[in-house]
Amino acid sequence: MSLLFYLFVIQWTVVELETKGNGDVAQLIQIFVSTILFFVIFFGIAFILNMLLRRTWLMTFLYPIIVLIIVDDMSTTAYFKAPGEAFSTAFSALMRITPVDIIILSAGLIGTIVSGIVIKILRKNGYQMF
Repeated sequence: MSLLFYLFVIQWTVVELETKGNGDVAQLIQIFVSTILFFVIFFGIAFILNMLLRRTWLMTFLYPIIVLIIVDDMSTTAYFKAPGEAFSTAFSALMRITPVDIIILSAGLIGTIVSGIVIKILRKNGYQMF
């Protein structure tokens, strides 16, 4: 089902780009490359954390916090100085992201999930990583 949702969001993004008159192939290439890049980066980070900390799903649970840090335009210390205002601002910024951002950020989440699955399979097959 998530694959169908992902394809729907891609189609929606293409239609959105075409209706704005920005139906450039370059933008679609940028979306594709950014999606693959986020998948690979977060797969790698999650894989390394899984090997070192031996917590299979840690990065998947931390990913929403990372998304908030990526999306908001404020310092991380603002969450400790004025948490109510900071989280309010962060969640309002999260509601304003575009479908392209959703595609790219969801690719990172999928990368962390796939990393957890790969680590589980490797451990099941007898590989002891650190």
